[in-house]
Amino acid sequence: MKLIVGLFYFVYKLYVMVLFVVTAVILFPFLTLSTAIKPLHKVAFYLFGFWSIFFRICVLWPPKVRYHEKIKRGAYIIVANHASYGDIFLTPSVLIRFPHVFLGKSEILSYPIIKYYFKNYNIPVFRGDKSKTAKTMALAKEKLAHGWSIVIFPEGGIPDHERPQMLPFKDGAFRLAKETNTPILPVTYVNHCQLFSDPLHWLQSCRPGFAKQVFHPVITVEEVQQKTVEELKEKCFQLIASGLK
Repeated sequence: MKLIVGLFYFVYKLYVMVLFVVTAVILFPFLTLSTAIKPLHKVAFYLFGFWSIFFRICVLWPPKVRYHEKIKRGAYIIVANHASYGDIFLTPSVLIRFPHVFLGKSEILSYPIIKYYFKNYNIPVFRGDKSKTAKTMALAKEKLAHGWSIVIFPEGGIPDHERPQMLPFKDGAFRLAKETNTPILPVTYVNHCQLFSDPLHWLQSCRPGFAKQVFHPVITVEEVQQKTVEELKEKCFQLIASGLK
């Protein structure tokens, strides 16, 4: 029985990955053009949103979102746990009301196809290079000033241990919030790791099902100013972890 389930996961994972590659190639000229030209970045955002919605329909991952409060439109530092490559596929449609870019590790620039979208549109983080780190922060502040939200996975990557347990958060998202007086929106991705596990683990979970997210109460600008980086980091960790229970 376990082998049969594993083979189903294998076939479904292959389907998800083929669908991603095919749609990425089809959209490549449109996304490359719209991400390369700054005035067209809003067009790029809605193209990514359309892609995300189409993708989740095709793989049967309908959204199931729980809100703790009504979230007003505006620019936020959006922090979420990161337990699946599916997070990237799903985020544009989950956060379609909040035009956003990702702040992510520079290793993404080594991925075929994706690197062309990422380098012109999102914000790569070059760890260990202080001059490039300063440039990263400047780009992030510019995006926030123009009304964009920034999505950050403060774990710094997908944990290797058993998911969805989280790694300790890094400071960057919370320092950026304090330096720019930007509210923080914590979001829990509840079960993305069960819908799409590590693509290199072919017999591990990949299946249709509701993609569940929890939107926690916004941490206001006033609270961001009052709390230390450590306090903000701990509060967001506890809020996001609570959504996994």
